[in-house]
Amino acid sequence: MSWPPPSPRVRELIRRGAELALTPPAEWLAELDAAVLTGESRQQIAADPVLAAGTRRTNRSNLLFWAASNVRAPGEPVPANDTEAPLAVARDMVRRGLDESALDAYRVGESTAVRLWTQIACTLTTDPQELRELLDVSLRSISAFVDDTVSAISVRMRAERDELTRGTHAERRETVALLLEGAPITRERAELRLGYRLRGPHTAAIVWTDATDTDLQQLDRAADAFAEAADRPRALSVLAGTATRWLWVDGRPDRDRVRAALDLLPDVRVAVGSTAPDLDGFRRSHLDALTTQQMLVRLTSPSRLAFHHEVELVALLSTDPERADRFVKRTLGALETAPPELADTVSAFLAEQCNATRAAERLFTHRNTLLRRLARADRLLPRPLAEHPVEVGAALALLQWRGRP
Repeated sequence: MSWPPPSPRVRELIRRGAELALTPPAEWLAELDAAVLTGESRQQIAADPVLAAGTRRTNRSNLLFWAASNVRAPGEPVPANDTEAPLAVARDMVRRGLDESALDAYRVGESTAVRLWTQIACTLTTDPQELRELLDVSLRSISAFVDDTVSAISVRMRAERDELTRGTHAERRETVALLLEGAPITRERAELRLGYRLRGPHTAAIVWTDATDTDLQQLDRAADAFAEAADRPRALSVLAGTATRWLWVDGRPDRDRVRAALDLLPDVRVAVGSTAPDLDGFRRSHLDALTTQQMLVRLTSPSRLAFHHEVELVALLSTDPERADRFVKRTLGALETAPPELADTVSAFLAEQCNATRAAERLFTHRNTLLRRLARADRLLPRPLAEHPVEVGAALALLQWRGRP
């Protein structure tokens, strides 16, 4: 698409506006992210931490790509953004079973970007004729840029889909999808296609990274470490996306061994499901791993390893993050922002069934020191600990997994 070149004055205005767009306020980016990750048709993207993170990166990539082009050549057509960020998201969408309809997020992002750009434009000139010409050219440019970018991504998605429908990876993904959906595939056929025994106790995990420029071989090393922690030669591994692996092992992995392996893989995160037998266990453990992963992302937790049994209560309590935050503030009061050793002391005391001696041993501290900390914590709580220990324990668990403010 082309249009008459703008006047020299409007070219200069577009260039100045594009320079402002290169450093957008944080609240603009947050608004753009919220827009493209909201809505029924985009629920699957928003619920998947890798897709959601990739979409946020794509928002920034598109914004900076268009703005930089208009700094260099104000008002001229901008080529499609076929850089790594949007193409990586395209690959992951296909690997999650999404089709080109998922690209409507770009249209939502376009409408939000147009409104934000209009706000910039209105600060550049008070002359109605200049503003009319500026908006006519720049809004045509944004529309054409989004159209061309969506077309380029659609082509990549089709190519990725063709690639994924060939070979053993495709067969493994298809078989796992049938098992998770409860489709009528026989155990024998599924085991043959997967090379994995389905009778024993299963523990599923989701291994992923939301860091940019990560060596993706770290994910494969994490998969190997997960199997070794269960004393198994290998895990069943499914490529769920560029930066995500779905894993299953026959048995229960040792938490300390998994954590030790992650210490050597700083960009990798692991969410581990429950351990349960047979086909139902295969499905249930994976769903529990998904729940664990979603909780970590929902709370923006700094933790890189979580087992479902550790977080099941927190996952339930944090379904609505805003209500969970209000619960923590109401329950903990000033203890929420107090020195960490006070919260740790209360948590240990509750974990040891309010036995001060055992709690002191657990924390490797003197019993009198523990009692002084408990007394200090009690003064910070809105209500005495003895009146609502269950609520305080739940709030402290939320605080632990969310990370301190």
